[in-house]
Amino acid sequence: MKQGIHPDYKAALITCACGTSYTTRSTRGSFTVDVCAACHPFYTGKHKVMDVAGRVDKFRKKYAQKT
Repeated sequence: MKQGIHPDYKAALITCACGTSYTTRSTRGSFTVDVCAACHPFYTGKHKVMDVAGRVDKFRKKYAQKT
C-alpha cells in the first residue's frame, strides 16, 4: 500500500436511538443511527402486522379464490 494516501481510520462510537452503543472504527467518526440489530423487528422477532383501515382484509377479499 502506498503511504500517505489513505484516510484516517479511527475509533468511532455508533449510538442507536434505543440507547445501544457500539464501538468500531470508521473514517467518518462517531454518529447515531435510528435502528440497530438490538431493536430492529427482523432481528428481535417482534414483527407486528398492522391492519390499517382493513387493508389486509381488503386484500384477502380481493384475491380470494372464488368457489
